[in-house]
Amino acid sequence: MKIKHVLISQPPPENDKSPYADLIDEYNLNVCFRKFIKIESVGTREFRKHRIQIPEHSAIIFTSKNGIDHFFSLCEELRVQVSEQMKYFCTSEAIALYLQKYVQFRKRKIFYGKNHISDLIDVIKKNKEDKFLFPCAENHKKDIPQLLKQNKIPFSVAPIYRSVPEDISDVDIGKYQMLVFFSPFGIQSLRLNFPDYEQGDTVIATFGKATLKAAEKDGLKVQIAAPTKTAPSMVMAMQEYLKSAGK
Repeated sequence: MKIKHVLISQPPPENDKSPYADLIDEYNLNVCFRKFIKIESVGTREFRKHRIQIPEHSAIIFTSKNGIDHFFSLCEELRVQVSEQMKYFCTSEAIALYLQKYVQFRKRKIFYGKNHISDLIDVIKKNKEDKFLFPCAENHKKDIPQLLKQNKIPFSVAPIYRSVPEDISDVDIGKYQMLVFFSPFGIQSLRLNFPDYEQGDTVIATFGKATLKAAEKDGLKVQIAAPTKTAPSMVMAMQEYLKSAGK
């Protein structure tokens, strides 16, 4: 089956700079970007159930821009003033720079890694006198809490936002020969929006072990599973598949 129409379960790239541009030209693809999920706050009432006092913490770990946005929004709703002495530990430089939206960058103690919490563990260990707050999604990965426990770092986990399915019922899902997923929630959204969906000959592509597992659990046959040693990105994985299919 020739792949012509591809649906990618992500919002359109910023500034129209698509990493799929070369792939689109090479294989004459019609690629549509559409969010399958949205992020929403857990709300102040639900947050209070965790009995977490933000002012009792002197350091924060951020792993995403969503975490930053929802944390400062929550503080505003709770009328909590974040201390000027607060230390910030971000898993990447891009996330650290995003903090400028809410704090004066030069006046704060901000640390960042290359793209993972393990890059920061040495500097975190040098700040063991601080109590760390980890604002995160409800279904967050357990690697950060486990790493902090292993190194005897005092911390609190604060679930402050969640992923929920987006309404995509207006999409003509049957016209696409390839569906690309990056999150288990995307698989959930597909099934909630299209309860009678049957894969047929449609190619399913997934990124990450959790997404692959969710797709297979839902009964979908996954033809493209990234990342791999030869294809660390979804673009490269798709290119490998299309090249092989075209032979």
